[in-house]
Amino acid sequence: MKLSSRMTNVRGEGAFEVLVKARALEAQGKDVVHMEIGEPDFPTAPHIVEAGKQALDAGYTKYGPTQGDPELRAAIAQEVSATRGVQVSEKQVVVTPGAKPILFYTMLALLEPGDEALYPNPGFPIYESMINYTGATPVALPLVEERGFSLDLNVLKEKLTDRSKLLILCSPQNPTGGSIPAEDIAAIADLVRERDLIVLADEIYSKIWFDEKPASIASEPGMAEKTILLDGFSKAYRMTGWRIGYGVMPQWLVDPICLLMVNSASHTASFTQRAAIAALQGPQDSVHEMVAEFKRRRDLIVEGFNQIPGFRCATPGGAFYAFPNVAETGIDSRTLADRILQEAGVACLAGDSFGRYGAGYLRFSYATAYEKIEIALDRINKLMRSGA
Repeated sequence: MKLSSRMTNVRGEGAFEVLVKARALEAQGKDVVHMEIGEPDFPTAPHIVEAGKQALDAGYTKYGPTQGDPELRAAIAQEVSATRGVQVSEKQVVVTPGAKPILFYTMLALLEPGDEALYPNPGFPIYESMINYTGATPVALPLVEERGFSLDLNVLKEKLTDRSKLLILCSPQNPTGGSIPAEDIAAIADLVRERDLIVLADEIYSKIWFDEKPASIASEPGMAEKTILLDGFSKAYRMTGWRIGYGVMPQWLVDPICLLMVNSASHTASFTQRAAIAALQGPQDSVHEMVAEFKRRRDLIVEGFNQIPGFRCATPGGAFYAFPNVAETGIDSRTLADRILQEAGVACLAGDSFGRYGAGYLRFSYATAYEKIEIALDRINKLMRSGA
């Protein structure tokens, strides 16, 4: 018995592979600063945890609606309407166990062999993996460091064809931390508004920004009916293990997405949805405090990298990733990432783990303590100055 041929198109996430290596070093007694995993290092806020406990006590342990708890969908619709400036109904919301299912279901519902799906590169590895899984053709859109890791609009225009069925945008973005400027979002909307394609707007980091609030393409005239907005609770509300995300989509897509949901996961855990209501409707202090701390860490890590020989680091506008250019070291990024782990005890990811246009870069998650970032910078600086 052998696996189906489509399984050859599926790839994993490099962060978890590096984590295994880092844990093996720790088992040997080596101290490792973990900067490979994209997970906030803050606990879930107490009022959210308490809401989850109360939901368990209240009996939210049974099956629930495939589309999601109606009260949560209403809260999400209210949140999206307020933050994106478009009127959204709870009927357009589908709640899923984490945000990844929205990526997967969207592609399964819309893409066929022969179709093209455009995606940011370097970008979240699951984009390309799932496009390949559907049999569609992935079309990479290089992110440009000189543009703050935004898209080159001329390249996007050139790569749009009659076979283009899906455009994935992510802002703020993993792995670069870059955001797409509002004027570029408007220009992208102008390029695709009349085309027969859907935009999948991955806005999972929408609340984690530092200088300029990220723009949403769903807010552009005529784009709400062409956009699937993906968001969730893992990053902003530190609820990674709770597994809860959502999509907001045109009404005609809701039933197909729910059909895929019922065929795979049935529904999202009932008690986590009650906790998510508390996250949206409760105090937001924990979000603001976390973002302020991420900004403090961002400033530290950018300044630190720009003092290390061979490193050049742009200032990210959001998320919690730094993406230094290390081409001037003369060492390919995979080799350098491994040396930094083995010799300096700092776990990071090679940029090309996120696609071929990430070659020559490294990704560091600064979702770790300020003091640990200082230790990591010192270790990497000493390694690079030692003639590495």
